[in-house]
Amino acid sequence: MTDSLPESLNAQFAALHAERERSWDPEKLARNVDQRRELVAKFDPAQVIKIGDQVEPFELLDVEGGTVTLDALVADGPAVLIFFRFAGCPACNLALPYYDRQLWPQLAAAGIPLVAISPQLPERLGEIRTRHALGFRVASDPDNRLGRRFGITFEPSDIPATPPAEGWIGEITGTGTWELPQPAVIIIDSDRIARFVAVSPDWLVRTEAPEIVAALQQLKVKAAA
Repeated sequence: MTDSLPESLNAQFAALHAERERSWDPEKLARNVDQRRELVAKFDPAQVIKIGDQVEPFELLDVEGGTVTLDALVADGPAVLIFFRFAGCPACNLALPYYDRQLWPQLAAAGIPLVAISPQLPERLGEIRTRHALGFRVASDPDNRLGRRFGITFEPSDIPATPPAEGWIGEITGTGTWELPQPAVIIIDSDRIARFVAVSPDWLVRTEAPEIVAALQQLKVKAAA
């Protein structure tokens, strides 16, 4: 980790927002804040996967080629899934390197798989893994199928009626839709049961690494009891 970056992920997001307050056009900043506030207001926890839910088999596309399946991920114990928006998302480009520094070494040492998941097409999504030399796997969730099943996807309320301009979300992700996953961390155990679920409707608020590590340690204690 570089000296300029705080260890807390949310402190990094606070710094990002402070920089936007200094440099962004006020109208653009207000629109960004309003979008995040609206997502928080509309968030319904009842629609999201719950701790204790059985997770049905799924298959994702690894950006390095091949597939990522639930069966393979939990064959030897729990696995951690981190949902993010897309490779060019500024907040995601803070979050994934943070998890690589603060979370992945401990998971790798314990043999616990970590997969970062976005609906973006794998040929576009792979750039974020390359850019930050991430040690964990990055995978595409085609058409948001898994994210939708977990109840964590959303679409903005202000979708324009006219054809979207170049550079809109559906073009960036390659999905052709406005749908994106809310940032989320889900831990699934070897019995394919969700044991930890944290969903952040505000994309500038995300789960810190120590909380994930603590959940895994608690799961280990329960398994040994």
